[in-house]
Amino acid sequence: MATLRFQALKETFNRKTVLVNEPARRSSIFGENVFNEHAMRQFLTKDAFKSVMGAVENGSKIERSVADHISTGMKEWAISKGATHYTHWFQPLTGTTAEKHDAFFETVEGGQAIEKFGGGQLVQQEPDASSFPNGGIRNTFEARGYTAWDPTSPAFIYGTTLCIPTVFVAYTGEALDNKTPLLRSLQVLDKSATDVAKYFDKNITKIIATLGWEQEYFLIDKALVAARPDIALTGRTLLGHASAKGQQLDDHYFGSIPSRALNYMRDLETECMLLGIPVKTRHNEVAPNQFELAPIFEEANLAVDHNSLLMDIMEKVADRHSFKVLFHEKPFAGINGSGKHNNWSLSTNTGVNLLSPGSTPMKNLQFLTFFINTIKAVNEYEELLRSSIASANNDHRLGANEAPPAIISVFIGSQLTEVLNELEKVTNGKLSPQEKTDLKLNVVGKIPEILLDNTDRNRTSPFAFTGNKFEFRAVGSTANCANPMTVLNTIVARQFIDFKASVDALIADKKMKKDDAIFNVLREYIKDSKRILFEGDGYGEAWEKEAKKRGLSNNKTTPTALKPKITKKNIALYVDLGIMSKVEIEARYEIKVEEYAMRIQIESRVLGDIARNHVIPTAIKYQNILIENVQGLKNIYGDKFKLHSKEQMQLIEQISLHISKINKGITDMINERKKANSMDDSENRAAAYCDNVKPFFEEIRYHCDKLELLVDDEIWPLPKYRELLFTK
Repeated sequence: MATLRFQALKETFNRKTVLVNEPARRSSIFGENVFNEHAMRQFLTKDAFKSVMGAVENGSKIERSVADHISTGMKEWAISKGATHYTHWFQPLTGTTAEKHDAFFETVEGGQAIEKFGGGQLVQQEPDASSFPNGGIRNTFEARGYTAWDPTSPAFIYGTTLCIPTVFVAYTGEALDNKTPLLRSLQVLDKSATDVAKYFDKNITKIIATLGWEQEYFLIDKALVAARPDIALTGRTLLGHASAKGQQLDDHYFGSIPSRALNYMRDLETECMLLGIPVKTRHNEVAPNQFELAPIFEEANLAVDHNSLLMDIMEKVADRHSFKVLFHEKPFAGINGSGKHNNWSLSTNTGVNLLSPGSTPMKNLQFLTFFINTIKAVNEYEELLRSSIASANNDHRLGANEAPPAIISVFIGSQLTEVLNELEKVTNGKLSPQEKTDLKLNVVGKIPEILLDNTDRNRTSPFAFTGNKFEFRAVGSTANCANPMTVLNTIVARQFIDFKASVDALIADKKMKKDDAIFNVLREYIKDSKRILFEGDGYGEAWEKEAKKRGLSNNKTTPTALKPKITKKNIALYVDLGIMSKVEIEARYEIKVEEYAMRIQIESRVLGDIARNHVIPTAIKYQNILIENVQGLKNIYGDKFKLHSKEQMQLIEQISLHISKINKGITDMINERKKANSMDDSENRAAAYCDNVKPFFEEIRYHCDKLELLVDDEIWPLPKYRELLFTK
């Protein structure tokens, strides 16, 4: 096995940098392989183009007869770009993407063949719904499901395949994907936010949620990964002693990008440009061999699609450069994990960012309305927001090495905290002329036009206001952005509906003027939401104790964090707004708890395999070498050999101790795994894996890592942290 390790190292060191030809101007190729507005104008009839744009901008339905014209134009465009196949590209509840390719090719009478792609093939296909996670909605004998075209996300060509973004639903109509609930939440948010925005500008007719994600990842040489079964099968290292040098010198963050990694990034960015993914930023992250890329903000649905597509492209491009991309939230112990910060805001059809402070009191009243309502929504549904980022992977990351804790809180900075404190002091009822003047001049009017640099950043805050947007920092790097964005859109939409009802009631019943009513409601919201605001260090016991006093949840593990998904309050939230039915909600909960148990089960099996079939045999091999050495010393020194073999004897005893501990730990872990597997209830099974199986991981790892320090490096079978993290 050691031969495999050193062969991998030799192969890695002999790598030659793959040179990449970059276009002189990125803008010249941006969206070249996307059926965007420019391409549609060229290949669609006027009526067909108008129909698609109506669906994109207003949500209007595309008639089947028009779909035939659209499909013809789309096919001609795709073939002109070298496409030979098409696929409905969707996002099932696996967390990844899915696709089934069909050729444009069809035979006709006379032994001839044609390229065919009709409206029916564009609009709908029929994948097997029972073969994807469905939470019991579909039985094996009830296989039918449908993918349906989402015209709001443009089709694109990847390789030689026309990819058509679609939703995925069961034969009985339930959503079996991440996109469908997201689209529903965006629609509800648009309506509720627009209703509120009309208090300030009657010209506002549409509001979109914008999203800018930040994707963190590790790049590891694929030959080294091939020699690490844990990384290959679970995405993270289940054992491995820390390198003497890690990230403690802070010398990697924003450092010079290694040439091999830079060439990978250049190749990746070229692919992104062709596919219309507006990536803009690239840099080294804090941990060795950790990097980040981020795009320009986009409409949330398109941004989610682009991130899902990007992760697939990253892996394919990495293979060309002999890299393996690690998206796992915590692939290496003791150093920074990876997140996917979701930067969320609201934008109007008039071009206004509703979370950007303005230059006039009225604009700042508009800002405060959307700002405070968002905070109130997070306060009311903090447990549900926490559940949206719950996963076995993210459990390792939250609360460690700059990742925010599992306690959801909102950071807004000292200046805005002062503004809210001032607004809270306003007396009840109608505002007096003096109070109106003081409020507008001293509070609302004081908010500057640009707030980006008026507050520090808090890396320990899971949900922070960063000048003109909220940054949901707790989202994990492997996550599909649709899940947290669906929750955020939904809870904010609910809040806007409640806010408007309260304001309208004050106007109608109390005869208040609009501004007075808005101020009164906002003031009460500030009082109600103070518990969620936190400016300090999110790490440590002090905040945990304080959060408990405030009544905030601290759901540290996934089985606990997922339970709020199926409370009466949260089911009612989704059902009332038409985001998901009770069946869809419960199915997703079932899928998540099953996935958690399966991931811990896989990690347990892999750890047991590596420890017993790699680590222990290597330790015994080295122990035999030491025993032969001691026997040789005895032959030379006779009864005095103990004076010359004291250290060797101690090593032999230490190795025996660690081997014994590892074997016992594995045996006990397997017994607990068997108990968990015998449980019929998925919720209990997940809890058993979390509470009874997972705790053995650290104990087994501890003794394996101690053996790594004792055993001869030349026979150690697994690439070590120093090799995985510092091999360029």
